[in-house]
Amino acid sequence: MSRRALRTVRRWAAAAVMGTLLAGCGTPADDPEDKPAAAGPKVDVRVEPITAARKITDAAGVTVETAAPPRRVVCLVALCDDMLAELGMTPVATNSGLLAHPGFLGKEKAAKIPVVPGGFLSPEAEAILSHEPDLVIGLEDTHGKLAPALKGATVFWPVQPEKWQDSVGYLRDLAALTGRTQQGEKAERGFRQKLADAETRPSDLTSLIIFGSDENFGVATPGNDVAAGLLPKLSRYPWKSRGVEGTYSMEEILARDVDVLFVETLSFGGPSDGKLSDKLAENPLWSQIPAVKNGKVYEVDSEVWAKGRGTRSLSLVLDEATAKLK
Repeated sequence: MSRRALRTVRRWAAAAVMGTLLAGCGTPADDPEDKPAAAGPKVDVRVEPITAARKITDAAGVTVETAAPPRRVVCLVALCDDMLAELGMTPVATNSGLLAHPGFLGKEKAAKIPVVPGGFLSPEAEAILSHEPDLVIGLEDTHGKLAPALKGATVFWPVQPEKWQDSVGYLRDLAALTGRTQQGEKAERGFRQKLADAETRPSDLTSLIIFGSDENFGVATPGNDVAAGLLPKLSRYPWKSRGVEGTYSMEEILARDVDVLFVETLSFGGPSDGKLSDKLAENPLWSQIPAVKNGKVYEVDSEVWAKGRGTRSLSLVLDEATAKLK
């Protein structure tokens, strides 16, 4: 995968921009003391009622208005597929592989949903409009450029989740627009309760999410990566954003004595040419990491962990992470 493609899929995780596997040492880790697990405010399990609406303004200040409850939705980002699944809906077209996961529709049913040509990076506007959508949901920094081509023909909603609270907010807004308020409340309540339960029994292990392809890898950090934002509540997760051009070297990862490694192998336009963990194993430092020594390296589904970002995907992340952190 090219550096541009890998950077784009995680652009919303700016701190985890590519670092070459054999790159030299970076600056020292940000905080000499690992913060205890479950740091930060406890999760509030209360769910406010959702009111159906024809117009909403999301947390980013984007206003979305539809003439009627949207029924024909095209998803250009997996968060959209996730939200629709939570609301009991399916997209009329998508460019995500998320719905093929058994926690969603499964491969057989997902295969019946049309795929938007052009892929995640360059979906074709004409193809999108051929499905006569009344709402199109895409990632703002990737698909915002499509807005002029869609204007007047459909409603385009650019989203940009960076933390789980953003994902919940988007779910509530879509539930209001579609009129599926009870489904939205139920999904939010289930996720909040699952996260609250998980943070009451945190692990004392140090964990890490890394992602990438071929010789490149990045570190997922809270505040820029939705899934990574959950890990400090479940374990020790001493990884912070270093800005657009900052990342962590293999030497720093080794120095942190990582107990559990979650690895996301990313690819575009077809199957991956191999697991990232296998490629990282070519680095002699890799075998010295405690997680590697102890068989605690887990290749996870990048559609769920890296791209899903909705309450159902995050619930699956919580289930998998808590099981591996025991």
